[in-house]
Amino acid sequence: MSKNKLALGRGLASLIRSPEPESTERAERSADDGFTDQTIIHIALDKIEHNPYQPRADFDPAALDELKRSIQEKGIIQPITVRRIEGGYQLISGERRVRASRNAGLRRIPAYVIRVNSDEEMLELALVENLQREHLNPIEIAISYRRLIEECSFTQEEVSQRIGKDRSTVTNTLRLLKLPEPIQMAVRTGELTGGHARAIAGLEDTASQLAFFKKVVAKGLSVRELERLIRERGERAVRRKGKPGNGSSGTISAVEDRLRRLLSTRVHVRQQQGGRGEIVLEFYSAEDLERLLELFEKVQ
Repeated sequence: MSKNKLALGRGLASLIRSPEPESTERAERSADDGFTDQTIIHIALDKIEHNPYQPRADFDPAALDELKRSIQEKGIIQPITVRRIEGGYQLISGERRVRASRNAGLRRIPAYVIRVNSDEEMLELALVENLQREHLNPIEIAISYRRLIEECSFTQEEVSQRIGKDRSTVTNTLRLLKLPEPIQMAVRTGELTGGHARAIAGLEDTASQLAFFKKVVAKGLSVRELERLIRERGERAVRRKGKPGNGSSGTISAVEDRLRRLLSTRVHVRQQQGGRGEIVLEFYSAEDLERLLELFEKVQ
């Protein structure tokens, strides 16, 4: 496991290396010799087995049809990536290209063959490769992050390094999986953007999340308009409870928003009479708690 992680930590190029320009002719073969790795060959589509670790669950028919027409006109520009298995090959990346090629009537497709030593390594490759190259929707991305953490024993920091994203981005994306199912489905189908979903995920309860989701759908609100409504809602709640005591910077809602941006998690500020109060921070895993502790250590 650690060996695989180190390889991925250096980037996918350490495991999936494209041939150098001067060696392309030698690296590309018309047929498979059965043992040479890191080579491009042309293989029959009916010999390609589906990738059981494929992170993409939603395929847009219109986008597939557009890709099919492009393949019919220009062919396959980027080879798919596969590994050898008994009796054929197993797909690592390129599910859309395989589907579109079949729809276009192709029988063979160029494929880059690499060696994968275990199913665990296969999972890592499939998830990281697709996260870096494929257009996954935000929920598929969140599920992929979670699988890397749960099934590959990655930390959030390791996930962020492998996909080239900030750790806070990984944390905020994982929070989407706590949204109610109707909202997650709307994100998967494109009815709701990731920006909308992240704004709604900052609300404190399911009823509020669903209420604002319905407003977005009914009124076609932009992300900025949604954020403004959420902010105004918080300010109204503060006014109903009374203004914060002396020494507070702005409204409680403004303080919560500022802390939420700084810490990338939900924050609840509760002020009592006399100026006393408490700040409650939410965390979503042991790894997320460790992230918050690291942030606090930096301000000592």
